[in-house]
Amino acid sequence: MPAVASRAIRFHRTGEPLDVLREERVEIADPPSGQVRVRVLAAGLNPADWELCRGFMPGTLPRGIGYDVAGVVDAIGAGSPVEAGDVVFGTADFAGRPSAGAADYAILNNWAPVPPGLDPVRAATLPMVVQTAAWTLEILDPRPGSTLLIHGAGGMAGYACVQVALRRGVHVIATAGPTFAADLEKLGARVTGYGDGMPERVRALNGGGDVDLVLDTPRPSPGTLPHLIALAGGDPKRVMTISNHAEARSLGARVNIDELTAQLTPLSGLLPRYAALAAEGAFHLPIARTYPLDEWRSAVELSLSGNPHGKLVLLPGDHTGQGGN
Repeated sequence: MPAVASRAIRFHRTGEPLDVLREERVEIADPPSGQVRVRVLAAGLNPADWELCRGFMPGTLPRGIGYDVAGVVDAIGAGSPVEAGDVVFGTADFAGRPSAGAADYAILNNWAPVPPGLDPVRAATLPMVVQTAAWTLEILDPRPGSTLLIHGAGGMAGYACVQVALRRGVHVIATAGPTFAADLEKLGARVTGYGDGMPERVRALNGGGDVDLVLDTPRPSPGTLPHLIALAGGDPKRVMTISNHAEARSLGARVNIDELTAQLTPLSGLLPRYAALAAEGAFHLPIARTYPLDEWRSAVELSLSGNPHGKLVLLPGDHTGQGGN
């Protein structure tokens, strides 16, 4: 099939997202072997998109944003086991592409069918968060019956980690704000708030003692890791972070991306597994709001505020945003 014209949100230089991102029209070529092109129905946004804009994992410019995508297959690369018209979700291919998922059309390098019972918007919330949560917990490897403190469970990575850990038979203590505290308790976590006295409250929830392991998930929050290390019996190797990289390395704590290996469960296994769980209602991520593609700046602003209270999703085919969770 020929290339298609597509709106796309891209940056040509690195910097603060609202300074460097702009909407453009680009040509999306046929997908290469093993990949597919989709007409995007929904694209989930993640804090990692803004770190890409700032220069994290640098690559060829211009680049797009939007790793998480659900859409209708429009063109198929050789050897791709899918048919035109199938509704799939997966990850946009950033490398060497003129755009990513925040566009009318996108090239996917990993995908799975959207199963019955799961709508494309919810499917588009899954890939990056599931990948982060599942891989990080595979690396940390909490044993069934052990106690894991998940700091920052009100963010979507932490919210997912709670569910993944509970499915492993782990006892979870979570720190979270009031927005999702009740939801996390219903999932099975013991929950306390952030701020002064947090270590004492965590120990009280754990019968007065330290926890076995700590997973630190919030956006960078300098000064918190020493308290988390103390809660892990003073052993920094029992603490892993997904965001406070520099501080963790300086203190001897673990950083999830430093330990990624080829032995981790591939996305081809994770995506269908968690889509099936989501379709059954056994795994979910709250959606704060959806936006039509041409209101992308409002979505970015809300994400950058640090308090979106759930996933934000762009809907290229829609013209009216909506709230919901």
